[in-house]
Amino acid sequence: MFLGVDMGENTALVVYYTKQHKNSFNALIGALEVNEYFDNFPIYFANKKDIYNLERILKKYDKVIIAISFFTTELWKTYELMKKLKIKYKEYSNKIIYLAGGPHPTGDPKGTLKLGFDVVCIGEGEETFPEFIMSVSEYENYKKVKGICYFEEDKFIYTGKRKPIDLNKYPPFPIKYNKFGHIEITRGCPYKCYFCQTPRIFGKNVRHRSIENICKYVEIMAEKNLKDIRFITPNAFGYGSKTGKDVNIDKIENLLKNIKEILGKDGRIFFGTFPSEVRPEHVNDETTDLILKYTYNKSLVIGAQSGSDRVLELCNRGHTVEDIYRAVYIAIKKGINVSLDFIFGLPGETKEDIEKTIEVMKDFIKLGVKIHAHAFIPLPQTPFAKANPGVVDKKIIMAMRYEIPKGIFYGSWHNQQMLAKKISKYLRFGEL
Repeated sequence: MFLGVDMGENTALVVYYTKQHKNSFNALIGALEVNEYFDNFPIYFANKKDIYNLERILKKYDKVIIAISFFTTELWKTYELMKKLKIKYKEYSNKIIYLAGGPHPTGDPKGTLKLGFDVVCIGEGEETFPEFIMSVSEYENYKKVKGICYFEEDKFIYTGKRKPIDLNKYPPFPIKYNKFGHIEITRGCPYKCYFCQTPRIFGKNVRHRSIENICKYVEIMAEKNLKDIRFITPNAFGYGSKTGKDVNIDKIENLLKNIKEILGKDGRIFFGTFPSEVRPEHVNDETTDLILKYTYNKSLVIGAQSGSDRVLELCNRGHTVEDIYRAVYIAIKKGINVSLDFIFGLPGETKEDIEKTIEVMKDFIKLGVKIHAHAFIPLPQTPFAKANPGVVDKKIIMAMRYEIPKGIFYGSWHNQQMLAKKISKYLRFGEL
């Protein structure tokens, strides 16, 4: 069922609001809410069923912007979606503007346009998105909006990069529409791991939402009896750090302390778990004490990625295997449960590296650690974009064969391996 406001007869916005992209669209619609131009603007949230039932909206408005965000792993689903939408709404083609954004469109704008999109929003959308919609609504030339790209007579046009935004200027979710979710507290990552898109999309310089600003939205959620608080950040223990590479323990504690005071006894803070995981070198006595004192999870998800120092160096990870051991020992000693992320099939991984990783994982499993397994997937715009797809070696599966049924070694590596093959082929040859 659609959620929206029916006012005005000129332009409407439809967002393809799925679970995977809820937080992304929450941020974008939140950005519209701070602009009075959009006070009565018609916005519709379409789920997987609604997106094929837009006739009423298309008949009512002169222009309809259909906004879709997607990951590289959703490339083929998006291709099928666009094909179906183009056929179903063919008679309204002069009314519709298909707008794409998100990780894959930012990394592969030309390929995204070839899927049938009219415009791609590249990078952060808090400024580009409202400006684009206003231009369409006011019958201005939206092709002048900065931060977008499009084809013009088969020529690729990019209007230029915008400056990074200040998170404090925009809410993490749209309050008017009662669309609440995770609170983004940090953008940007200084580490530039070769397999990751985050620093390529948001830059290497970290930007933090202030404690006051975060607490403002926690209070709004608490008033609505929404007292499970989760965060979006590339590295939870990097919050408040100027560089993102060190720990500002006072900032982290002030953040958690203030939130806990707002929530009261029945509130639950999740920090250091998905999607706010931590790096191993930032796990120490002080940070783990904060987890025990303030959070509900009493667990940590730590990005290990490999048990081989050589592989960690090859992917520019910025920490060592020793750092992982140190982090695990500290957490376990404190009584904190640990899940380690490992990526298998990273470029340059050898049989010797695999053997080292197996031994490291066995060590951790003996300590009660769970292993979250991933197969390496090449992603656009990253240094590993043209690398071979990742495969979880049979030796790893054999070594973990008794741990898989127990859920100690877990993950979606089967599907990731299949997708990695398709994505690798696409990124190399540009064909679906």
